[in-house]
Amino acid sequence: MTDENTPDPLESLDDEVAAAAFRRLVKHLRHRHDAQNIELMGLAGFCRNCLADWIRDGGFEGDKVEARALIHGMPQDEWKATRQKPATEAQLEAMKASVAKNDPELH
Repeated sequence: MTDENTPDPLESLDDEVAAAAFRRLVKHLRHRHDAQNIELMGLAGFCRNCLADWIRDGGFEGDKVEARALIHGMPQDEWKATRQKPATEAQLEAMKASVAKNDPELH
């Protein structure tokens, strides 16, 4: 972590390198559909849908549906029907606790 007076080294990362890492992350998540969004939210406070929101925040010109299809590699409704399992109460509670830890400036 850096303090507010020190530049974040992440900001000096070359955009091509950052884009390659992002694409690799998305492809990894497409392959690992066993890692459910609710589990990602419970552990890290973000999921595939957050990534879709973030690309829109970054300038992606498509709407929410198009952004989610891009990240999921298929329409979200298809992803939900073929990949998503029902969330348990424990998963929902873990997600709520995890999201509460998020930095509001990043979300």
